This record gives sequence, C-alpha cells and structure tokens, in this order.
Amino acid sequence: MTTVNLPSTLGAEATADSGFLGSVAAWLTTTDHKRIGRLFIGTAALWLLTYVGVATLLGFERIDSKSLTFNEGMMTQLFAASKTLASFGVTAPLMIGLSLALAPTLVGARSVMFARNAMLGFYLWAIGSAVVVASLVGNGGPGGGNAQMVDLYLLGLALVILGLIAAAVSVVATVLSARTAGTDLADVPSFAWSSMVGSISLVLTLPVALGTLIYVVVDHHYTRVAFGANMGIMKWLGWSMSQPQTFLYVIPAIGVLAELAPAVARRTQPLRGGVFIGVGLISVALLGSVTQTVHGLAWTGTFIDKAKSFVPYALFNLLPILGVGVVLALALFTLKSDSIKMIAPFIPAFLGGGMILTAMLGNALQLISSANLSGTVFEEGALVYITYGTVLVAWSAIAFWGPTLWGRMLPAAVVAGIGALGFVATVLAALPMYIAGFADQQADSVKDFDYSGPAGLWNAVSTVGHALFALCVVVAIAAAGKSLATGQRVAGNPWIDGGAQ
Repeated sequence: MTTVNLPSTLGAEATADSGFLGSVAAWLTTTDHKRIGRLFIGTAALWLLTYVGVATLLGFERIDSKSLTFNEGMMTQLFAASKTLASFGVTAPLMIGLSLALAPTLVGARSVMFARNAMLGFYLWAIGSAVVVASLVGNGGPGGGNAQMVDLYLLGLALVILGLIAAAVSVVATVLSARTAGTDLADVPSFAWSSMVGSISLVLTLPVALGTLIYVVVDHHYTRVAFGANMGIMKWLGWSMSQPQTFLYVIPAIGVLAELAPAVARRTQPLRGGVFIGVGLISVALLGSVTQTVHGLAWTGTFIDKAKSFVPYALFNLLPILGVGVVLALALFTLKSDSIKMIAPFIPAFLGGGMILTAMLGNALQLISSANLSGTVFEEGALVYITYGTVLVAWSAIAFWGPTLWGRMLPAAVVAGIGALGFVATVLAALPMYIAGFADQQADSVKDFDYSGPAGLWNAVSTVGHALFALCVVVAIAAAGKSLATGQRVAGNPWIDGGAQ
C-alpha cells in the first residue's frame, strides 16, 4: 500500500495574506519538501562560499613557504574548517537538499514522508554547522587551544550528523513507501533511486561517526587520555570527512548525470538496470567507512600477502570507481542517438561527473603504499575534486529542474558558461595539489616545505583556481536569485518539452 503525507497549504496562505513576515514564518515552519530542499541548498551555498574562501586563503599562504601573512595559530583551525565544511557543510547537505526537493516529485508523491522530521533535520544541521564554524573561530575544533570551544565543536558536529540522518530518513521513506501506486522500485527515475541509495548509506554510516563522536566527547571533557584529546579528533573522526566516505555523499550526484543523459538524447535509458547496479557499486564504499579503517594496498611479500592486501583494497576503493565508470559509460552510450539535442544543464553535470571520477582514481592511487602519497596534499586535491565536482553536478540539477522547483528558467548560456568556467577552476585548484603530492608537499602545513620543482607555482595556480571557483559560485547565486525573482515563467519543463538550448 502506498502512503503519502498531504502537503501543507498554510505556508502559501500566510505568504499571500501576511506580507513579508508571513512569508518568513511560512518558510520557517514549512512542510513543503521543495522549500525544505531549497533551504538545505541555499544554506549549503553560503557554506560553499566560506569553504572556497578558506581554501583560497590556505593556498595563498602556501605560495611562499618561508613566511606567513596571517597568524600561524589560525592555520590549524583553517585546515579543520576546510575538511569539515567540504563534507558536512557542502557536499552531503547539498545532495540531501536536492533529494528532498526532487525525489518526492519524481516518484509521484504529493509530499515527502515525515516532512516535519525533514525540517527538523534542516534546523539541526544549520544550527550545528553554525556552531562548528563559531567554535573554530574561537580556537576550537581539532587541535584547538580552547577546551570549551573544542567541546562546542564536537557538540556542533553531533547536531550536524543528527540533522543529516533525520533528513536522509525522510528521503528513504519517501522513495520506498510514497511512490505512485503500482510503481515498482525498478521503475523509479535514476535520480530518485540514487537519492534512496545515498540516503541509506548515510543512515548506515553516520551513526557510526556519531557513536565515535560520543566517545571522543566524553574523553575530552573528562580524562583526555584514551582518544588523544583535541589532537586526536581527526584521528578518530577524520574518516567521515575524507575518502571513501565522501563517495557516499555524492551518490545522488551520479544519479543526476544518469537522469540527464536520456533527456539529452530524447530517449529512455535502454539499460536502466546497469545504472542501478552502477549506483549500488558506489555504495559499497560504506563497508570501508563503517570499519573506520583505511584499506591500502601494500604490494610486498608473497603472492598470498599481496592477495590479502588487494582484496579489501579493491572492494572498498575500486568497486566505487567501477560504479561511476558504469554510469558514465551508460550515459555516453545513451547519447548515441540521432535525436540528440544538447541541453545546457548536461554540460556541468558531465564535467562534474568527470571530476568525481578523477577524485576516486586519485584516492585509489594514494592508497598504494609504494606511491608514497600518504600524508601529502594529494588527498586534499582529491577532496577538492570531489567537492567542486559535486557542486557542478548540483548546478546542473538546479538548472534542469528549476522550472519544477520555482516555475522559472535559468538562461542556457549562463548555465553552460558557469559549468565550463567551474570545470577550469576545479582543475586549476586540484590538479596542482596532485602534482605537489608527488613532490612530497606535506598536508596540513603552509610553511617549511621545500622540494625540487616550482613549489610556489603549484600553490599559486591552486589559489587562482579556488578564487575562480569563488567567482563561479557568486555568479551562480546571483543568476539563480535573479531567475527566482524575475526569470522567465514556464510551465512544465521546457528543457525537455520545448527543447531548450
């Protein structure tokens, strides 16, 4: 039996009858899944600007490794802010927001299941992320010198995790039980499927992070012995902000790519089962996350020793790559059609998918012991690739489903232009970190590193890339805001129905 929640109409009435204050109240108390999703997306966009600013500042400080422009004591908190915001401020909530806004509509539900639970998830995440940033500003967080601010950081992180879990539960319940009557799971759109798989992955892994967090909190507040106090936070919780856990955060992004490819080709996906299998393979990364163990490849010893190392390495790191590769390959296969008519939103999605794949390949390479990349900025480059790649895919989703979300359309030239510029910015920001990683530039350090080659050049190029991406984000926010306020009103989805270019 299919179960749905009836949408609330109180928000619309308040907006119409009570002016500005009524509109604000309607947004703050909404149970409309589109509004809840847009709240996640809009707030994540603000944290994205913060993250890009922090990354730009760190890149600037690295240009000259012999001197610092800013206080050296700030650097520890800035590195912690960079990792925390990339995962819990941008990537995960951005995908959750898209899932809440779009998945119910795609499966034919009139509302998201447990709408108030989803709204509670937003409040927990938004308040928690603000607490995290405030604690970092106050010299808290990993390696922080203020014990109270360290406790505050851990509290904020707990709220963030609880909020994401609550919102993910609503997405899972909607796709599983609120579908149009008679619709099987095998018939749901690719994005709805990927939203469900990604949300299930969060529900399975984030409680593990929350349980570890509780131990860390108790230890830091009382004894500061067993878990390394403030210096041990990243040792125990860093896996939730790095690969392969981040692969789970971007599963819905791969679903966007799988959804847009058939729209470009003006045909149905001929191998839907292959897409579903590809998305499922990405979720295998959760096995590596819940074990809280880095599964690297040590190509030494006997054949048996090598096999023992290779099997878990391949399971946790190579299968997700295969999953993304399958979806990308099927997208290209789908495009082999005489009816292809390129639409602007597909450009950022395809480029962003390539960046996510590059991040996964980089992570697999980094975990090979003989590559000697552990502890270098190579991992930071992978995180940048996966974060900015996800943002590009999200930009495609916002453009493509914009008419569904707010009844207005983004200009095609702006959508494609920002996507192309964002791709260039991503490569400039992340690729130099890959190169510097091979040159043994140490992670989480802005000074006293030196190696043969143009160290200053790589860091300068990376800084320019982050600054350029910041420009893309500002322009995208401005374009979306203008479209929401004064953009062309449309009915249906003209990207498909009207063949918009």
